[in-house]
Amino acid sequence: MSSDRIVSAVAEGAFGQGYTASAADAAVLPEPQAEQLPAQKRKVIHIDCDCFFASVEMRENPALRDVPIAIGGAADRCGVIATCNYPARTFGVRSAMATAQAKKLCPHLQLLPGRMALYREVSAQLMDILAQYALQLEQVSVDEAYLEIDPELNATAIAEEIRQRVREELGITVSAGIAPNKFLAKIASDWNKPDGQWVVKPSQVDEFVSGLALKKIPGIGPAMEKKLTLYKLHTCADVRQWPLVELVRTFGRTGAILYERAQGIDHRLLNNERLRKSISVERTYAQDLNGEYECLQQIPELWERWQERVERSGWRTSALAPFVKVKFADFTQTTLADSHEEANGEGFARLLQLALRRENKAVRLLGIGGRLPETDPNQMSLF
Repeated sequence: MSSDRIVSAVAEGAFGQGYTASAADAAVLPEPQAEQLPAQKRKVIHIDCDCFFASVEMRENPALRDVPIAIGGAADRCGVIATCNYPARTFGVRSAMATAQAKKLCPHLQLLPGRMALYREVSAQLMDILAQYALQLEQVSVDEAYLEIDPELNATAIAEEIRQRVREELGITVSAGIAPNKFLAKIASDWNKPDGQWVVKPSQVDEFVSGLALKKIPGIGPAMEKKLTLYKLHTCADVRQWPLVELVRTFGRTGAILYERAQGIDHRLLNNERLRKSISVERTYAQDLNGEYECLQQIPELWERWQERVERSGWRTSALAPFVKVKFADFTQTTLADSHEEANGEGFARLLQLALRRENKAVRLLGIGGRLPETDPNQMSLF
């Protein structure tokens, strides 16, 4: 039962039919959701970039990796820190901190103005990678997203593959949380940062949630935390001691949400506003491939994996325009697409032959994929 139905039932049963929730209560309540997989069968991955803006800057200038840096406004203009790297965090610098305060804590902090166009470009590349694994993809912000994956797949292995690809292809790191719902996946992604992942299996939910501090629950801000503290509510285990009726009577609709979260329950579906435009598979080889013959020998395995993903997506291969991607040993890369080519094993092989002729180098990675040849011109930009 969703939080709004819980509140309606409790309100009518405990307070009578005249009970009316406040507008403030209604604002924090999620809308009723459509039917979905049973909670035990869902596999949700939350991907969170590690100090994203700072990571991109360190990628662009490796000399910054071991020195404290932050992206934000100037101290003499009442600037605020947008993000900082981990060396800066050891001095106590944090996001949303006044730049003047950050400079007091870390006098040698290097302040960078930020390059949003570059960050958006890297974000788009990240979302393209994530979309290749997702049944549904919800982009929350420029550096954060949820994926709902096929429940028959190994979510741990997929998260590891995503993290490796992001590290190798984009030069930044991400952390991942894997769980049966969005709430737990988001909490888990923060459990092993940076560049790590944490899994909460259905059988582990009760133990994982029990000792969780209430301030960790998304939506519980300082004001609500202070109110909860007045009632000696600090952890989800504390909330479990309260009857649902009392939680709703005391905290309104937030009480109903607390009741669910304290048990690890979150019925929200992913908000899939980003439309998938392509499906692809890639493989990075432990030993570089040399020559056209060795590369072409990889097509059958890539083709089989790609077919499986296309079948799960519900798309038809005949509707897709094929492309190939080649990353060379020196990390340069090339892609080649042809909307008139067939998206089958022979078509990919022909494209790969043409792509390999562009450079005479050993090959580190091969990928094949298909795009929808026609896109909606009214599609909104991600940013």
